[in-house]
Amino acid sequence: MSEGSVAVDTSRLGLKAGTPDIKSVGPLAFSPDGVLFLADNVGATIYAIAVNGSNASADGRAVNVDKLDTRLAAFLGCSRDDVFIRDMAVHPSSSEVYLSVTRGSGVAAVPVVVTVGPDGTLTEVSLENVPFAETRIENAPAEDDDRKEVRVVRGTREGETVHYGGNPFQIANEGLRTVTVTDMAYVDGVLLVAGASNEEFSSSLRRIPFPFNGGGSTNSLEIFHVSHGKYETASPIRRFVPYGGDTSVLASYTCTPLVHISLRDATSEMQVKGKTVAELGSGSTPLGMVSFVRGDGEYVLVSNTTHPLMKFACGDIDRQGPLTEPKEPLGAPRQELPQAGVGLMASLNGAAVLMAQEDDEGNVSLHTYDTATL
Repeated sequence: MSEGSVAVDTSRLGLKAGTPDIKSVGPLAFSPDGVLFLADNVGATIYAIAVNGSNASADGRAVNVDKLDTRLAAFLGCSRDDVFIRDMAVHPSSSEVYLSVTRGSGVAAVPVVVTVGPDGTLTEVSLENVPFAETRIENAPAEDDDRKEVRVVRGTREGETVHYGGNPFQIANEGLRTVTVTDMAYVDGVLLVAGASNEEFSSSLRRIPFPFNGGGSTNSLEIFHVSHGKYETASPIRRFVPYGGDTSVLASYTCTPLVHISLRDATSEMQVKGKTVAELGSGSTPLGMVSFVRGDGEYVLVSNTTHPLMKFACGDIDRQGPLTEPKEPLGAPRQELPQAGVGLMASLNGAAVLMAQEDDEGNVSLHTYDTATL
C-alpha cells in the first residue's frame, strides 16, 4: 500500500484474503469506504473487494482521455474490436476511475478490472490474494434458461442489424442469465441490485445487506411500458440511481421508459409497481444514469444508444403523474444536451460528471464536465 493510500477495514466488513473465482465482469459500484462491488453474471455472484485507492493517483482531478478503447487494446494486447467496456465507477476517496472490461467475447472472453489515471495511465487491478467476500444470487436465471433479453447496441461489433419503421437498429439477443445483474448502487448498508430472476415475473430489484450475511430481499417489478402500450414484468431495469432520499430508485428501461420505484413500503418478495414518469423514445437502450446537485436543484442525466443525452429536473419528475397511455414522447419535461455519443457516466466528487463518449469512427474517450455547465 503506497503512502497516502486509503485502506479498507477488512475485518469489520467480513473480507478475507483469497482469490475470487471471477468468471465475468459487469456492473460495478463502490461503498463510501472504498469497497468495490463487482457483478459476475456468468457465475451469478457479486463480489465485494477491498481496493486501496491512492490519493496521489487521481486526487479529484478532471479525467480526459482520448481514444480510451485504443489505449485499452494496446494495454491488453488485443485489437480495439476485442475490447468491451462493461461499466465504470469512481473510487469515493481517491477519485480513481475503475472499468470492468472484457477482452474478447463468448467463451474466449477474459474479464479484467482496470483503473484509469487522469493522464490516461492504465493499471490492471490485481484480483489475486485480495481481501474479498461474495454472495451468490440464488434466484438467478439458469444458464440454460431459453428466455432472451433484447438490447439496442451501438456499432456493429455486437448483435445484428434489423429494420424497424424503415430504420436500421443493431440488436443483441442475449440469454436471460447475462442480465442477472444490470446495475448496482450501495445505499446505507444495503446493495441495491437490478436485474433478472428465474421467476415468471423476472424483472427484479434485490436488496442485499453488506457485510454479506446471507440475508436480503427480492421484489419483482411491474411497470407501464409506454412505447409498448402495456404493463410489463419481464424486461429488467437497465440503469438506475437512488432517489428521494434513498427511499426509492429512478430507473430506465429499454425502449425507453423512465420509472420511479418506491421502496418505502416494499416487503420481501412482494411485487412492486413503478410509476412511469417519462418516455424517452423507442428503439433505444439506456447506457448510463447519474444524478447531481447544483445551486438551483437536483438533476438526473440519462444516456442511451439512439437518442440525445437528456437532463431531467427532479422537481419535474416529482410533479409528474403516472403515464398509462401508449403515446410518446410524454411525461416529465427534459432538456437535450449537446454532448454526443454518451454511454457510461459516473459522478466525479459530486461537482463533475465523467462521460464515456463515442465518436463517428467508434473511438471511445473519457471527458469530464463540471455540473455547472450541464
